[in-house]
This record gives sequence, structure tokens and C-alpha cells, in this order.
Amino acid sequence: MLQSSTLQFLKDLKLNNTKSWFDENRKNYDNARQDFAAFIDTVIQRFSKIDPSISHLSAKDCMFRINRDIRFSKDKTPYKTNFGAFINSEGKKSMTPGYYFHLEPGASFTGGGMWQPPAEMLAKVRQEIDYNLADFEKIILSRKFKTTYGSLSVEEGQVLSRVPKGYEPDNPAAEYLKHKSFVALTDIRDSDLTSKTLLTKLPLPSKPCCHSITT
Repeated sequence: MLQSSTLQFLKDLKLNNTKSWFDENRKNYDNARQDFAAFIDTVIQRFSKIDPSISHLSAKDCMFRINRDIRFSKDKTPYKTNFGAFINSEGKKSMTPGYYFHLEPGASFTGGGMWQPPAEMLAKVRQEIDYNLADFEKIILSRKFKTTYGSLSVEEGQVLSRVPKGYEPDNPAAEYLKHKSFVALTDIRDSDLTSKTLLTKLPLPSKPCCHSITT
């Protein structure tokens, strides 16, 4: 479980997103970050029982910085209003599949998959889906998957209007081949975040994420 003070810090940060406020509340930030890190370490320990490839990781290998990159953004607020962690055997900057946890009051979620992979890797994923459509649909159309995630995540700008070059429009896998990302997500309520049963709310992978497109 996470501490309510961690959620409160993020709520306060959203209302006071300035360097001066952040500096004044540095201790609260450090406490909140340590709380989140402890939780992510617990998640790694639990998931590594099924996916040993992540057993060598610690939270620091997975957590993203709270500072925003504002160099090319019109939004100049300096900090993110969430804590995020990408659990991947090769580290948080890897483009291969992994597990993600996003902590943001009122907008928390978890899930996994592959988000915006580079062109070469995306082409390989599409090819595998084309070759193994039955196996792919066995996963994403299963009752367990649909109950947990509903379907693959469809973000604005992450789906092509036409099938990619090299595939026919009537390809049975056409709708999947249009995806630029292959991610499945499920929301988490604030009340669950501070509950002792939080870990039970996280969908355990059925097999290592690095060997499948989704969790």
C-alpha cells in the first residue's frame, strides 16, 4: 500500500507547480518518493516470481524523474504531477516490453506492453502478429484479458488510418497492424492505492513480459 501523504503531496504539487514551492517542500517530496520506491520494490519482488528476468532490478532502475523536459514545450511547469515506473529487464529506457505503474491522484493506472517502439522493432511486432494472429487473439480476446484491461489501449495518434505498407487492407489482422503501440492498461482507484490489498489489484503477468507483447 501507499501512504495517503504521498497522494497528498502530488495533489499539492499540482496546485503549486513552481520551483520555489517544491524547494520549500523538498522533505515531503523525498518522503513521497521513498514511499513510492518501496512500493515498486515490492512489485518487482512479486512479479519476479513469474518473470525472473526482472529479479535483478530495484526501484531506482525503474522510476522516472519528476522533472519535466520543458525545452520544447509550451507548458513550462517544471514538474510532473505523478510518479511513474517502468519495470523492464533492460531498464526504464529500454524499448522492449515491460510493466508500468502510474501514480497520479484521480488518474492512476497500471499495465504493460510496448509503447512507441522504434520502426524496426514495430515492424517485427506487426510481422509476428500477422504470422501468429490466432495466438495473439487467444490472449487479447480471452475472458481474463478482457475483464482486466477491456482491450488494447488506443491512444490518439497511436493508430494508423490505413494498414502499414506491405500488408493488404483485407488482412485478418489489419486492425491490430495499424497500432503504433501495443499496450494494455487498467485504472486504479485512489481508495485502492492506500489499501492493504493494493498488490492484489495489480494484474500479475501470466508469463514474462519480455516474451510477449502484453502482460
